[in-house]
Amino acid sequence: MTDFYVYILSNHSRTLYTGVTNSLERRLAEHRAKAIPGFTRKYNLTKLIYAERFACVKDAISREKQIKGWTRAKKIKLIESVNPGWKDISID
Repeated sequence: MTDFYVYILSNHSRTLYTGVTNSLERRLAEHRAKAIPGFTRKYNLTKLIYAERFACVKDAISREKQIKGWTRAKKIKLIESVNPGWKDISID
């Protein structure tokens, strides 16, 4: 069974990016290698600061859209509720 993930990346300036994937490890490697042109490459977003796992892709996409619709302040509250130091959780 495949899991799906909603994740938030950041950088030293605390720029935020929210995405969804079926392979968090692969997707992080792509972001870190700057393999895909776009926002994350332009702003060097390589630090995983938040992630949620879902069994159903529809639920993951719905959650991604919900988070993307939030204000920055609400996203920061979500991040800091589980990661107050904004540490790279992919290292753990």
